[in-house]
Amino acid sequence: MAARPILLITGAGRGIGAATAKIAAARGFDVAVNYKTDATAAATVVDAVKAHGRNAIAIEANMAIEADVERMFRTADEKLGRLTHFVYNTGIPGLAGRLETASSAMMREVLEVNVLGALWSLQRAIRRMSRKHGGQGGSIVLLSSVAADIGGPNEYVWYAASKGAIESMTYGLSKELAGDGIRVNAVSPGASETRVHADAGTPDKLQRIAPMIPMGRAGKPEESAEAVLFLLSDAASYISGTVLRVAGGR
Repeated sequence: MAARPILLITGAGRGIGAATAKIAAARGFDVAVNYKTDATAAATVVDAVKAHGRNAIAIEANMAIEADVERMFRTADEKLGRLTHFVYNTGIPGLAGRLETASSAMMREVLEVNVLGALWSLQRAIRRMSRKHGGQGGSIVLLSSVAADIGGPNEYVWYAASKGAIESMTYGLSKELAGDGIRVNAVSPGASETRVHADAGTPDKLQRIAPMIPMGRAGKPEESAEAVLFLLSDAASYISGTVLRVAGGR
């Protein structure tokens, strides 16, 4: 790991992103905390990072707007320094339902945030981290979901499709960037104790699916965050192109 690793995490004001930021700080990372709307939550995460003696900033940016993505990376450059690690954690489910009832506007927003936002962010992370661009290499982790395998039937097929795209990016970029000194992996959480299900209009989902999880419970954000930190770390130095499932055996 770099002497002064600098990590940017998108969607880090809550859930898995916030947990990742806090654990990363405890392990020596300076952290840029991206958020879209909840400045108070992001500030709380920044304070937690600083409590570990690390540098931290909060950056408001909407991943569905390319100009925001560009500004986010430039702000991280100016305030923290050249990026060495990157986590694309942002993901929205849209409103749960069957495909034939889904609105075009809602599906477009999901794909813009989950897929285009990831691609735009990856472009900029590569330009900073790649040895071909004067960087020192590093590690990228993308957040997928077991929905990519299960398919999200009757709830959010479009969201599942967006997470399938995340896994395709992981496979392709791990090969494309190996010579640049960048490892690319993904973490695929199962049902987790985050706000994503409430956001989708299915607040009871964790209770409904708990009996289908072999371990009998939903995951905690910190459990997925630990997987992210492992893949970011030098302990995973020979791991690239892997999707690590964190789903209680599901």
